Amino acid sequence: MAKDLARYARRRRKNWVILGLSLCATGIGLFFLGAIIFSLLTEGLAAIRPSLFTKMTPAPGSDGGLLNAIYGSAVMTAVGTVVGTPIGILVGTYIAEYSRGNKLGQSIQFINDVLLSAPSIIIGLFVYQLLVVPMGHFSGWAGSTTLAILVIPVVTRTTVDMLILVPNALREAAAALGTPKWKITVSVCYRAARQGMLTGVMLAVARISGETAPLLFTVLSNQFWSTDMNRPIANLPVVISNFALSPYPDWQRLAWGGALLITLTILTLNITARFLANIGSAKQ
Repeated sequence: MAKDLARYARRRRKNWVILGLSLCATGIGLFFLGAIIFSLLTEGLAAIRPSLFTKMTPAPGSDGGLLNAIYGSAVMTAVGTVVGTPIGILVGTYIAEYSRGNKLGQSIQFINDVLLSAPSIIIGLFVYQLLVVPMGHFSGWAGSTTLAILVIPVVTRTTVDMLILVPNALREAAAALGTPKWKITVSVCYRAARQGMLTGVMLAVARISGETAPLLFTVLSNQFWSTDMNRPIANLPVVISNFALSPYPDWQRLAWGGALLITLTILTLNITARFLANIGSAKQ
């Protein structure tokens, strides 16, 4: 009896030690996260004014905003998402529904996992050699291509995970009625997994919204208003990087405003994605 009590007390001490270390680690992480958010809000809110959304990036010492950068980021993100999402869904569908664990499907999934964890700057260098060098100049299309490539592995992985969760009984019931395989995939599997798949798309958009390194190699930037996707076009990540490193206070203020804008956008997308995922889980 005494040995059991001693063993129980020892386990409780270990449990309290591990719990204390976990709480300390959590507190440290939350402290730095809070410090970053506090700095972002303190510096960024001062830049949130109507001119931020109505004026172009200014010359040093001039009043301006980020309208051209916001437009460029929105357009390239939209193009990258529209191009990358169908490819990711189709690849994920093949892996989950048609490969049946064969070597080709396993190889595709392995390559997708590698691409998912690859640094984005490598994708930027790849597109630089693929498009920028042959074209002889930076362009919005090269930047959109980079973002599309970054979207594909995120959507693919999410699609695979969501389709695998669809019960086989639904597929078997549809097959028993004589439904062809493609119809089962579109009408049954996609419908059951659409909430999770949509969550994956939104997470992919959240990821590419703040990418800077690959855009430096593909689209660069443009201080003026431009809608020509065949030329360099302004975008928020690169403008923030350039303005934050500059010695001009007005540029630094705009960089804080742009950083806060991107943070709020990504936060909104993540919250929406989690909300949709929770809805999908509740329905299932």
